[in-house]
Amino acid sequence: MTNAHSSLTDLELVALYKQGDKNALGVLFKRYTHQLFGVCLKYLKDTDESKDAVMSIFEKLQSDLFKHEITFFKSWLYAVTRNHCLMILRSRKGIFHQSVDEEGSGLEVMEMHSLWHPDDALEKETTYRKLEEAIKKLKEEQRICIDLFYLQEKSYKEVCDITGFTMLNVKSHIQNGKRNLKIILERGHGQ
Repeated sequence: MTNAHSSLTDLELVALYKQGDKNALGVLFKRYTHQLFGVCLKYLKDTDESKDAVMSIFEKLQSDLFKHEITFFKSWLYAVTRNHCLMILRSRKGIFHQSVDEEGSGLEVMEMHSLWHPDDALEKETTYRKLEEAIKKLKEEQRICIDLFYLQEKSYKEVCDITGFTMLNVKSHIQNGKRNLKIILERGHGQ
C-alpha cells in the first residue's frame, strides 16, 4: 500500500480496483475492517464468528465490486455487512442442539433460543428495511441529502460541497425528506 493510495477516496479506490489494482482493495480493507467487525459483533454477538464474517465479506467484495455500480461506498458496505450477518442469523434458526437435562438422565432436543426470543438485531433489521424502502421512494434530491447527512454522517457543509446544493436547499431537502419518510412509514404501517 502506498501513501498515494491512502489519500484516495473510497470511490477512487473502487475504480482503481476495477482497473486491476489489487492494493486498492487492501486499502479499503484496512480502512473499514474495524467498523465492519463492530457491525458484525453487534449482530452475531461472537468475536470469532464476527472476525470470520469480516473476512468472508471482503472475499466476496472481490467479485461484488465488479457487479454493482456504487455511489456511496460506506453505506453500501454497511448494507452488505448487515445482510451478510442477517443471513448467518437466519441460517441459525433451523439449527437444533442437544443438551443433558438437570438430572443427567437423557438428552432433550431444544430449538435455539433465538426462535423463542427474537434478537434485538432482527427486530431492528425489520425497521431498517422499512426505512431503506421508504428512502427509495423519496425524490432524488431528498434521498441524496438524507443519505449523506444521516447515513454517511456528513455535515451540512459537506452535503453542500458534494451535491452542489445551497445550504438552504440542503436543509430544505432534509426537512422535507424527513417529513415524507414519516408519511411513507406511517402509510406502510397502517396497511
